[in-house]
Amino acid sequence: MTALKLLSRTKLYWGLIAIFLIGVLGSPVSSKGNNIFLSYGNLLDVLRQVSTTGLIATGMTAVIITGGIDLSVGSLMAICSVVCAMLLTVPGVTPGVVLGVPTVALVALCLGFIVTRFVFLNLEKSRAGADASRDARLDRARGLVTPAIVGVVLCCLSLWYLLPQVEPKFGVLGVLLVAPCVGLLFGALNGFIIVAGRLQPFIVTLAMMVTALGIARLTAGQNNAVLPVYTGSNATEDFELLRSMVFGVVPMPGLFFLGAILIYGAVLRFTPFGRYVYAIGGNEEAARLSGIAAGRVKIVTYAVSGLLAGIAAVLYVAQYRQGKPDAGAGLELDAIAAVVIGGTSLMGGRGSLTGTFCGVLIFGLLSNILQLHNINSNLQLVLKGMIIIGTVLVQERNAGDLLAYLRLPGAAHKETAAAKRSSQETRSLNLGGNKK
Repeated sequence: MTALKLLSRTKLYWGLIAIFLIGVLGSPVSSKGNNIFLSYGNLLDVLRQVSTTGLIATGMTAVIITGGIDLSVGSLMAICSVVCAMLLTVPGVTPGVVLGVPTVALVALCLGFIVTRFVFLNLEKSRAGADASRDARLDRARGLVTPAIVGVVLCCLSLWYLLPQVEPKFGVLGVLLVAPCVGLLFGALNGFIIVAGRLQPFIVTLAMMVTALGIARLTAGQNNAVLPVYTGSNATEDFELLRSMVFGVVPMPGLFFLGAILIYGAVLRFTPFGRYVYAIGGNEEAARLSGIAAGRVKIVTYAVSGLLAGIAAVLYVAQYRQGKPDAGAGLELDAIAAVVIGGTSLMGGRGSLTGTFCGVLIFGLLSNILQLHNINSNLQLVLKGMIIIGTVLVQERNAGDLLAYLRLPGAAHKETAAAKRSSQETRSLNLGGNKK
């Protein structure tokens, strides 16, 4: 029984190993007889290709664990890619500047206020002790004045750094600051509308998906379906760094993806915020009654999802040398598929970023294997869809129920086991009632 439980808990890793072995054994060979799938360059290409989806899936994981969904991340990545490309290639005041710079100032103001107040509040809770921690209150100086001053200072510093870059065009650090802030603002707006309006995440993020797509097209302009970015020509040569190899070992996009997985994974696993995320997904009403600020936690998860979409947009522009209003079309579905393949339940309350990492790699390796064998792109979509359905059935342990429903081999055993469990549960209830 212990071996079966261990196998059940590690089935995701076995799936990743199985996909990898299929790739190794079925790989074509080069003219020199080398295994193409196992070549270092090919594996690095897989990591580079999954990095964009992986960053978005990282933010999506926490959103789904809370019981929500974010359909807008693809459009948010698109609008951030347009802003990034425009800041890099077009000097002067442009729609990208008008949208991006005030957004950074607003985000700096809000973050400075919120973080400072959060620090003061936790210091007050520590001073008051465990018994009075929930009733801790801040005076006007620490609760309003000082956080506001810190927010204004951060806002001024961000403007002092960004405004001189408007006329000569932005550099790498500038776009790495502006694009993620744009994504963070739209993501936080998603969360705020969901919480304040008590609306379904599906509806809100679907509306945001359409809205962000329209804003991206308006920002790019009617005549700009694509904004080309040529490093060393119409953009700074330093931007090439974001598509380079770090020490000749790991591609820069892969480093961003791995860093996001490690940092956000540690936050979800070892901090109170992470425990709140799981508690809200398990039972939001119970979490709220226990004193958890469920609304704030949900807003933060959507804000982080938008932030990571903005970072993914910058890496997309660096890798494909362009920004497009439809850059993230369909990417939200790939991210959701990777998260679900990784074992995160769409019902909320269960999942991990370790599983998401494996799900992203499974998706990437599968695509790479199909491409190496020159499988028709349409057939690739069919195979991916079938694999997603099969994986979710296994993850949710519903494969046996499906066999029983279809009356396939193994159905009788499943029905017998189900009947036995039902009989045992009924007997336990009867015994409990007799004891009472």
